[in-house]
Amino acid sequence: MTDLTVPRQGKKRFTDESALREAIEGLTAEHRVGGLLHVDYQTHIDERPKRSYRNRPARVERTSTVTVQVRIDEAAVAEAVRRLGWRVYATDQAELALVEAVLAYREAYIIEHGFGRLKGRALSLTPMYLDSDNRVKGLIRLLSIGLRALTLMEFAVRRRLHQEGAQLSGLYPANPKQATARPTTEMMLSVFTGLTLLLLHENHQVHVHLTTLTPGQRRILELLDFPLEIYTRLPQHFSEPMFDLSEP
Repeated sequence: MTDLTVPRQGKKRFTDESALREAIEGLTAEHRVGGLLHVDYQTHIDERPKRSYRNRPARVERTSTVTVQVRIDEAAVAEAVRRLGWRVYATDQAELALVEAVLAYREAYIIEHGFGRLKGRALSLTPMYLDSDNRVKGLIRLLSIGLRALTLMEFAVRRRLHQEGAQLSGLYPANPKQATARPTTEMMLSVFTGLTLLLLHENHQVHVHLTTLTPGQRRILELLDFPLEIYTRLPQHFSEPMFDLSEP
């Protein structure tokens, strides 16, 4: 904080107490140390008389400088340290014990995580450009089906990994060997990015090419209890031409 009043090349030097006070309050809020410091401000005004010169009359130039002194409030710091690691739980259910309240809060986090998915990239409920209440309800209900699918897939894989005492790797592009026992649905779906279905129509026949699954992709299907055939049998649905090529 004291550096704000020291002249340095390329750095703004505060000479006004109100501006300096505002900057320091912003720093304390950013670093969450409000109430832990005592900041004293002192403004000094230097006056230098100037003699008259040509058409300029004699005058007095005034230059203001602001200095700060920062002291740590030891009592406030000690109280803040004493509260570190503690969390306050409040509930309107008076019959809940502390352990039950904590468990209820942790379950609520799962619900909040789902709401985050609903509003985030996975389902993109927001921003919403609908004026009709019926359409808003319809969109929310439709996306809630997708939310249930995402949640169910994540739960099934995590439960299977827990039962096996295993972890799933290949989910982090920057570190393919990194593994986790709690993968998210979005992470697992991203593994399937790049699959290609190619249909080649030649002499009234359809040639189908489907990208071969990697071991990581096969592992995810296995954790979901999905048979591999749901993927390998896909080309059979395209064995007939999708349209009549004999017509001009």
